[in-house]
Amino acid sequence: MRLDKYLKVSRIIKRRPVANEACDSGRVCVNGKQAKASLEVKTGDIIEIKFGDKITKLEVLTIKETVRKDDAAGMYQVIE
Repeated sequence: MRLDKYLKVSRIIKRRPVANEACDSGRVCVNGKQAKASLEVKTGDIIEIKFGDKITKLEVLTIKETVRKDDAAGMYQVIE
């Protein structure tokens, strides 16, 4: 699944254009490397997102095309 779609489906970022913009501006890294929105996300990948001064680190647990709002948090695990 594309990185921008994963961020939207898992509800880490609410809208896909915002996720796409975050990737293009260099605020998203996957496995320690700056990532483009089109990067294919796999189970076990580590995603780092810079929200202002705060850096959120997440591990991808599952990848699903659609998910209910209540189950979205189960797609990833916050590391730091």
